[in-house]
Amino acid sequence: MHVLITGGCGFIGSHLTDHCLGAGWKVTVLDDLSTGSLKNVAHLSGHHNFRLVVNGTTSATVVDELVNSCDFIFHLAAVVGVKLVVNRSVHSIEKNLQGTEIIFRSAGRHRKPVLLTSTSEVYGKSVDLPYREDADLLIGPPTCARWSYACGKALDEFLALGYWREQKLPVIVVRLFNTVGPRQSGEHGMVIPNFIQQALAGQPITVFGTGTQKRCFGYVADVVKAIKALSQTPEAFGEIVNIGGTREISMAELAVLVKHSTDSVSEIQYVPYHEAYGPSFEDMHQRIPAVTKLKKLIGFGPETPLESILSETIAWMRTSDQEFPRTALRAAAHVA
Repeated sequence: MHVLITGGCGFIGSHLTDHCLGAGWKVTVLDDLSTGSLKNVAHLSGHHNFRLVVNGTTSATVVDELVNSCDFIFHLAAVVGVKLVVNRSVHSIEKNLQGTEIIFRSAGRHRKPVLLTSTSEVYGKSVDLPYREDADLLIGPPTCARWSYACGKALDEFLALGYWREQKLPVIVVRLFNTVGPRQSGEHGMVIPNFIQQALAGQPITVFGTGTQKRCFGYVADVVKAIKALSQTPEAFGEIVNIGGTREISMAELAVLVKHSTDSVSEIQYVPYHEAYGPSFEDMHQRIPAVTKLKKLIGFGPETPLESILSETIAWMRTSDQEFPRTALRAAAHVA
């Protein structure tokens, strides 16, 4: 099995790369390193089944060559993070839509199956909980830049399922709910690495808004296991599938849990949304996935306890500032 993983140097993509290599598969990663990092795959230098191509999904010629030579495509590459989407919405919209269009055009031409990673953001402000894959979406107004990511990902889903209906191209859409774990960066607004980084540094743990908003977190190792299993499940083709944990926790409770888990002296500080993201920012109060379809298709879902997730992530973050050889992948990486 030879798979192409776009965004394979990113947080989730690098874990998926490890998981596929562990199964004995051959993996080609395509990543422009805009949000991904060589550090995430440095340990794979010299692996006989691993190839890294440094380029983006908007490079049509490169994409077409890689798609033609693989058996399956995991399309994870995307501009991610609330902070980045809000601050650079034009860049985010253009890059996400163009990259997905090029991937599917090549996949359709060469008849290669695709798993597209979408996001729980597409559910928007819906209060019909837990979120079911066949439920209506309730996206906020275009005056709030945050919703541009949700709209873009929803269009990606429409495109994927259009290829399934019109060209019978095997596609799977997965909606990820707050995947967390080692290698995740807080640079673009991800809550758990930000909380942990602040706690370890003894800085105020900053909770945006009232702290009453609730989320469910899925451990990255569980998530990539589910993604790979779905790729090998014919019944999943043409389907949208939620992947995420189902235990709710408020951001205020999460801040306290991180503080205690790190033995931190940090204070917990509340920051109004308008100070963090501007006056038009909106958020959803709850985001809970229905995972009945996932468990029916593959027999399991992410169930690692949050305390264990935090323990693994804290341990990684305590050592993640260590230097790694910047030239480690120079021999393996092909800049196309």
